Amino acid sequence: MARMKDKYMKEVVPALMEKFSYRNKMEVPKLEKIILNVGMGKATDDIKVLEAAAEEMGQITGQKPVITRAKKAISNFKLRLNIPIGARVTLRGIIMYEFLDRFLNVALPRIKDFRGISSRGFDGRGNYNLGIKEQIIFPEINYDKIMGIHGMNITFVTTAKTDKEAEELLRQFGAPFAKR
Repeated sequence: MARMKDKYMKEVVPALMEKFSYRNKMEVPKLEKIILNVGMGKATDDIKVLEAAAEEMGQITGQKPVITRAKKAISNFKLRLNIPIGARVTLRGIIMYEFLDRFLNVALPRIKDFRGISSRGFDGRGNYNLGIKEQIIFPEINYDKIMGIHGMNITFVTTAKTDKEAEELLRQFGAPFAKR
């Protein structure tokens, strides 16, 4: 069993039941999925940049990413319909918990001048969005073999009904939210 899933069962569920006075374990919010998304605007000129970014995402997550394509043509951005412009991965189950463990305990502390993640990334429905500026914070990435530094968006989808419940769930997992 993944370490974070074990922590969820033994520590997080009882703590959330006590804090929010849930009557049943099934009421306690849980992590449904984690979505990683990379948009590469440079891919309109050079497709190899997108292929390299997708390969790096595969190394980070352990799953093959899906290439996303443009939904509409925008001439100002040299964008045509159906051109590949990004990649995304949806993590569920044990792979999701393994990624969460590596992200919170290994990758986040490697960010330069890190003071915590913002608590303003909640969407009002219990989901949390976070932007990463450099993919090199992940230890799976070999710094000598990358084509360039790019960012990514990470979305944590939970079953929480409010942002307060979702924030407490992520805090219990060990997410280092910045002081307000």
